[in-house]
Amino acid sequence: MIARNFIINVAHEVGFDLVGVVRVEPLDAERNRFREWLLQGRNSTLDYLERNVEKRFDMGLLVPGARSVVVCAVSYLSPFSRGYDVNSRTKIASYALARDYHVTIKDMLRTLAMRLTEYAPELKYRAFTDSAPVAEKSLAVRAGLGWIGRNSLLVTQELGSMLHLGELVINEDVDQYDGSREMVGCGECRRCVEACPNGAIMEDRSIDTNRCISCRTIEREGSGGDITLDGWIFGCDACQSVCPYNRCVPLHSNPHFDPLFDPTKLNAEQWFAMTDEEFATMAGSTPMPRAGLERIKRNIGK
Repeated sequence: MIARNFIINVAHEVGFDLVGVVRVEPLDAERNRFREWLLQGRNSTLDYLERNVEKRFDMGLLVPGARSVVVCAVSYLSPFSRGYDVNSRTKIASYALARDYHVTIKDMLRTLAMRLTEYAPELKYRAFTDSAPVAEKSLAVRAGLGWIGRNSLLVTQELGSMLHLGELVINEDVDQYDGSREMVGCGECRRCVEACPNGAIMEDRSIDTNRCISCRTIEREGSGGDITLDGWIFGCDACQSVCPYNRCVPLHSNPHFDPLFDPTKLNAEQWFAMTDEEFATMAGSTPMPRAGLERIKRNIGK
């Protein structure tokens, strides 16, 4: 058995901002809501979300022998997270300006695991961050990190919603587990709903990805629909940049999430003239190659 406080302290030393530990158990209510969302067709071209639904909401099925989940969050809030000029045609979601978080978070989780094995040599683990069927936001709520905001994202009182999540699944019990907490929540605020130019935020705090700019600029392109990209060429921060919680919290403190380039220094003409080599030099280690330069150029002006 591992001490919760030891896990929390080491996770903070590794660089995570918020940490909670939960017991492995099925997330039945969350699974049922997700199935209903799928039945409504709100996953658009994200066909992969229809696979492994049972595993997504039961870590014990995904990782046989799992006993506990260490749920970690780290802020990436930067000055670019708080919005662009209203006339900008080349807006980029602020998370995508830094080194690819999949790599960074996995490295941090592995470091955490190595530190824990010094305490528990028999420890076995698996690390996840937006890379497997894991109900990350639901686990974060169960761990007491925050709540599901009106825009469907995890919101925390301490750091807002500009967060990356990661999970370390271990085969050891913990002496004390966290639980969901009563929080202030969103109240009557609807700024995120009003900020979405395509009405993608549903009343049940879910997203219709058919209308979501982030999905339309990155994922497999769908067909039809009167959709504007509103100047976004990779991802979208519209519903987050207006959130009061993101306006009053400090910027990120982990240097791994510093922006690698200034997107406001590049206009549409410069993007159109950019070569593959120039793109690779500027953004090759960010998440942006997922869409590719040609897709990004097509997004300009849509």
